[in-house]
Formats: sequence, C-alpha cells, structure tokens
Amino acid sequence: MKACIIGAGASGIAACKTLKENNIDFDCYEKGSDVGGLWWFNNDNGQNSIYKSLCINTSRQMMSYSDYPMPDDYPDYPHHSLIHQYFSNYVNHFGVRENIHFKTTVTHIEKKGNTYYVTTDKEGTKEYDAVLVCNGHHWNPRFANFEGTFDGKTLHAHDYKTLDGFEDKEVLIVGIGNSAVDIACELTTMAKKVVISTRSGAYIIPKYLFGIPTDHISKPPLAFAPLALQRLALQTALQINVGKQDKYGVPVPNRPILTEHPTISQDLLNKVGHGKIKIKSNIKKLNGKSVVFEDDTEEAFDVLIYCTGYNITFPFFDKDFINPNDNEVPLYHKVVHPEHENLFFLGLIQPLGAIMPLSEVQAKWIAGILTGKSKLPPKDKMLQTIKHDRDEMRKRYNNSARHTVQVDFYPYKRLIEQAIKA
Repeated sequence: MKACIIGAGASGIAACKTLKENNIDFDCYEKGSDVGGLWWFNNDNGQNSIYKSLCINTSRQMMSYSDYPMPDDYPDYPHHSLIHQYFSNYVNHFGVRENIHFKTTVTHIEKKGNTYYVTTDKEGTKEYDAVLVCNGHHWNPRFANFEGTFDGKTLHAHDYKTLDGFEDKEVLIVGIGNSAVDIACELTTMAKKVVISTRSGAYIIPKYLFGIPTDHISKPPLAFAPLALQRLALQTALQINVGKQDKYGVPVPNRPILTEHPTISQDLLNKVGHGKIKIKSNIKKLNGKSVVFEDDTEEAFDVLIYCTGYNITFPFFDKDFINPNDNEVPLYHKVVHPEHENLFFLGLIQPLGAIMPLSEVQAKWIAGILTGKSKLPPKDKMLQTIKHDRDEMRKRYNNSARHTVQVDFYPYKRLIEQAIKA
C-alpha cells in the first residue's frame, strides 16, 4: 500500500502524520515551498487568500490538533503568522517534513483499475494505491454576476492583502461573510467610504460572549441538543451580550439563526453603529462609476470588492472523472468517493468551528480504511447516505454553492469517530 497526499496545508499535514503513525507509505506533494496552505501569508504556491492582518475566528483551543495543542502563550485568536508557525512545528515534531515534496505540482491523476497514476511537474508519473486530496477549497475565487459594467477597480477578497492603495477611496464590498466583514472593518481606518452590499444578510456573532470565546459555549452537551434549543440558547446569549443587531443598523435576516454559516465579528456592529460602515441591499446593476441597489438608490464608488466565496476545484482531475458543478461533490460522510476505491477528500467541509480537528479525525478514518481496521458499507448504502445528507442540508440551509459542504462541528466529529469503529 502506498498513498499520495495532495497538499501540505492544515489537512494535508494531518494526513501525513496519521499515515506515518499507521505505517502507511506515502508521498505528499505541495505546490509551495513550505507547509501551511492558506495560513502562510507569503505562500509562493500562487493560491494564498489571506490578508496581512488576518487573525483566526475560531479559538486556538478549538483549532488545535488533539495531540499537539497550541502554546499556552498564544492569544485566544492568534494572528495567521502564529498559526503558520504552529503548523511548521507540528510537521517537525512528528517528523513528516521529509515525506513532503515541496515546489512540486500535481498536474494530472488518472485511474486505471485500482491504481492511480499521479503526474507531477517535477517527478513524472508514479503509481499509488490511494489518493488523499487535500488541496483546499478557498483558492479559486467565485464572482457574482450583475447587469452592467463597473468602471472602477474590481477585485476579489482572494486578492486583498493590505490597506495600501485604499487611501480616501470609496469602497463597496459585496457579501457579508467573514472575509467581507473583516476587510470592511479594516478599511474604515483608511478608506473615505465603506459600504457592504448583502443579498440576504447574516447573523453577526461576536468572538466573545460572557467574556469567553464564543465557541467555548457551543460545546457538548449543547452541541447535541435539538436545533431549536441551540437557536434559543444562542439568541438569548446574543440578546444579553449585544442586543438586537438591527438596533446597530445591521438588518436581521428573514430566516432563523443557524440556517446559514454565521459571520463572526467583534467589530462590525460597533462600526455600523458609529457610521463607519453602511449596509445596503443587493446590487441591481452596475452603472459605470456608480452602483444601483435593489432599493433603487445609486452611489458612486472607486473600488468594488467581491467577497462571494470560492469554487471547489480539482485541476488535476479530468472533468469527466470528477467535476464539482455548483460545488457539489458527492462523498460519503464528506470524505469517501463511492465510485472510486481509495479516493479520499480531507477538509472539504465548512464547519461551524475549526476544520483542523475534523481533518485529523478524517485522516484517522482513512488510515483505518486503508489498513482494514475500518469497514465501509456497500456502494448503494453510501449513495443512499449521500442523498439523505444532501436532502437534510437543503432543508436547513438555502440551496446555494455556499452550503454544499456545511457541517456541525461536534455532530460531524462524532459521526466520523463512529465510522472509524465500524
């Protein structure tokens, strides 16, 4: 048995460590010259999407791998540079750096029988019994389509790095997710005007509730309570700590809380309340130097920043092999491809919490499958589960590319832990 791991980001390095401790031979191919994926600001793989000031929005305790906690002197919400150092230390501590082929790009993967032929730009084609895809899903920008054209500067959140060039600019940000809100809050220190345009709004969750990191409150047993009780608990905590967000000037969505990925921000409500950021409705059309909104108001802008998410992309697969249209990738428990034996995907999830511990438990499940310790159900059962999961997701979330890989942290973690024992 020999496995190929694609990518040495947060999921890839967890896979490296787990396969090594299970005595599974592997190669890991990383396009950049160091580990860390999107958490390395200076990543030379050309796919980095973080900005210079970025700090994590899940606490360090929740983000840590199970057997390698972040240092106690890290703050609750570390800067990205500390996260990159943590990943680098993790790789060195578990001795897997030597298995990572840096500055090596996987260009094509072909399956013949039960063998995967993996071609890279440096080492030609090699044969593997299993492939673990860890290439991330926050690097291929997705743009919204609006009528008309905009004559000012246009960019995606993926390309926003620093405040340089935004002095005295009038900026419109499309979207109200985590990146949109972080960038908007930062721009208030430099730009002349900052406006957020949102189609459907979002619930704004502060990083701290009752003086502790918010994700410390959502642990079990609350994490396994009925959704209605979780909603009531969160709404009560928000009411006590910050009050109603529409009182600050941020509209409340017309759907219940926890029916979308929440937006985490300690600053947005205060920025809007102080008039530093204005919230507008969805864009109706672009009109040269100005933008017309659905409320039929029109404003001029210098810069338009799309914070509209990313396309799940696997450039090394032929489209007739795997092609995630509208970000749909039919996987059993978000990991196992039911049509292709020993083809796995790690970190292809959007949890209400951190990805890292979930990637770690996914890697343990994969190691169990490859060593025969964990059994998969028949293909038809996996397909039934995939359909059921998709149907349940569409009942809870709106049917959009944003919510195709959504999971709840603790229930999903328990699901994979149960699969390991199967």
